[in-house]
Amino acid sequence: MADVTDLFRSLADPTRLRILALLRAMELSVGELAQVLGQSQPRVSRHVKILIDAGLAERRKEGSWVFLSLGDGARVDPLFAMLDRWAEIDGEDPWMLADAARLAAVRADRAAAAERYFAQHANHWDEIRSLHIAESEVEAAIGRALADRPVGRLVDVGTGTGRMISLFGREAQHALGVDRSPEMLRLARVKLAEAGLTAAELRQGDMYALPLPAGSADTVILHQVLHFAQQPAAAVAEAARLLAPGGRLLVVDFAAHEREELRIRDAHARLGFADDAVIKYIESAGLEACVIEHLEGGELTVTIWAGERPEAKLKVVA
Repeated sequence: MADVTDLFRSLADPTRLRILALLRAMELSVGELAQVLGQSQPRVSRHVKILIDAGLAERRKEGSWVFLSLGDGARVDPLFAMLDRWAEIDGEDPWMLADAARLAAVRADRAAAAERYFAQHANHWDEIRSLHIAESEVEAAIGRALADRPVGRLVDVGTGTGRMISLFGREAQHALGVDRSPEMLRLARVKLAEAGLTAAELRQGDMYALPLPAGSADTVILHQVLHFAQQPAAAVAEAARLLAPGGRLLVVDFAAHEREELRIRDAHARLGFADDAVIKYIESAGLEACVIEHLEGGELTVTIWAGERPEAKLKVVA
C-alpha cells in the first residue's frame, strides 16, 4: 500500500488534480490531456507518471497512442468523495470548470468525426466489416453462443444496418436496435423491411445513455461497436444495465492489434481489445464474464466475450 504522505504529495500540484478530474469523466490520451490543459505533452507526461506511481491513474499503450484512466476504485473513490464534499462547501474549482468545457469540445470533435465517417460509409458498412474477417464466420459463432437458451428480449447496441436483428430477431420475444446515426437507422429500416422483420423496433440513441429502462433485456449484443467507443468501460456498463437477472451480454470485437491506419482511415478509437481488458469491463459492470471464442482469419482476429447477470437470490424467511 502506498504511503499516505506520498499519496497526498502526488496530489500537491493543481494540474494533477485537474488530470484526475478529466480522467474521471473519460479515458484520454496524453495528447488530449495536453490539449485540454493547455500544456506541453512532456509536462503532462511528468504529471501523469506521478499519478501512476501513486496508483491514482493507469496507463495503457495502444499502437502509437497512450491512453490514461483512473486507478483502482478502492483508492480513487474516497479521494473523489472528499473532493466532492469540499466542492459543496467551497464551490467548484474554476480551472476544473474550464477544463470540463474544453473536454466537451474534444468530445464534440470526436463525435463529429465519427458521424462524418458513418454518414460517408452507411451504404457499404457491411462490406467494410467483411474486409476484416469473414462475417459469415462471426455470425455463425454468435449463433452458437446464443443457442443454449431463448433469446428473449433482444437489444442490439450500435445496430448499424440492423444485421444482428436480421439474424436473431425472429427468435426474439422482442427485438430492438439502437444507433446514434440517422443514416444507419434509415438503412436498417430498409434492410429489416426487406427481411420481413417489420415488428422489429429501431431507436436513435447513444451507447452511453440507452433509451431503455434497467432490466428490460434478456440478450444484449455489442457487435463491432466497442472499438468506436471513447469510453469502452462505460459503454459495456450501460449495456449491462439493461440486463434482467439471468440475462447475457455478448461483446463481439477485434482482438488487440497494431493496425494504426484503422484509427485514421476508419475512425477506430481503439485498436482492438485484450481479453483481460474486456473481462474487466464486464466484471466491473456486475456480470460474470468469460471468453467465448477467438476467430482467427483475414487480417484481424475477432473475439466473442460474454457476460451474464446472476440470477436474483431468494431470501429465506424463517
